[in-house]
Amino acid sequence: MHASIRRLAMALLLPLLAAPAALQAQDNTRTIRLVVPFTAGGGADFMGREIGRTMGQILGQTVVIDNKAGASGIVGSREVAGARPDGQTLLLGTTGTHATNFATIEGLAYHPLNDFETVAIFGNAPFLLCLNPAIPATSLGELTALAKAQPGKLTHGSSGLGSSTHLGFEALKSRLGIEIQHVPYKGLPNAMVDVMGGQISMTMDSIPSVAPHAKSGRVRCIATGGTSRTPVFPELPTLAEAGVPGLEIGSWYGLFAPKGTPPAVVERLSRAVREALARDDMRTSLDRVGAVAMPLNPAQARSYLEQDIARWVKVAKDLNIRIQP
Repeated sequence: MHASIRRLAMALLLPLLAAPAALQAQDNTRTIRLVVPFTAGGGADFMGREIGRTMGQILGQTVVIDNKAGASGIVGSREVAGARPDGQTLLLGTTGTHATNFATIEGLAYHPLNDFETVAIFGNAPFLLCLNPAIPATSLGELTALAKAQPGKLTHGSSGLGSSTHLGFEALKSRLGIEIQHVPYKGLPNAMVDVMGGQISMTMDSIPSVAPHAKSGRVRCIATGGTSRTPVFPELPTLAEAGVPGLEIGSWYGLFAPKGTPPAVVERLSRAVREALARDDMRTSLDRVGAVAMPLNPAQARSYLEQDIARWVKVAKDLNIRIQP
């Protein structure tokens, strides 16, 4: 009898005992670590720092950026998936970490839906197709003709096997019927350095990474992977305008927390993201990278992610791309 009462008492007390932990997880005096699973200096790093800075102001907390690059974003993503679910460790997720990696890599070390709470997806930015200036092509048509005349001689760099730049390039090559050798890198900034140095022929990267090099003439951009022309480089045609309709190459950016993070904490973080997107300084930052703001709540963001995963799984299947890590 007493044992039954003790069990009943414990059952009633458990929610009350859990409440302080949930409240502590929302303690606005603690530092938030935002893991960016790519090298510093790239588009993901820029977006992570901008959203982290603005969120920190809104939440009254310090947001520290922690670059954990490696294996197409797998290293940092896996670390956050295994972190304590208290809202103090977040991941800057992308199309690569949460869609194309899952679509292409056998036995991925984390599941993009099952191992994370989707906090927000807050922006979508195009990649620009950039060549070394010595490559004799000023348009996608000229690049296609050159690649067909020299099959396998040209090279393109990506941010790693299974990344959005890898799978996006494979889709582009398939649509154009050309052969260009793939060279995977640890991060797009490293690929861009080698494009400028002539070690590889081309890459695709985000506008903040590309802009200074394009304006100085160290790379030549010939197309944008977005659905519309970017105001930063209005002269660049979209892939559709260049003869490849229906193909978008870019990345969305979102925030993810470890699975099991309390719903109240997820909502608090999500509200801060949505408030950040309404601020003029954050809008200016998005404009700098040609990004479209996406003030999605957690449910909307998860639905968007599910659809994007399905899209890239189909692309990978159609191209027969599966990668053994």
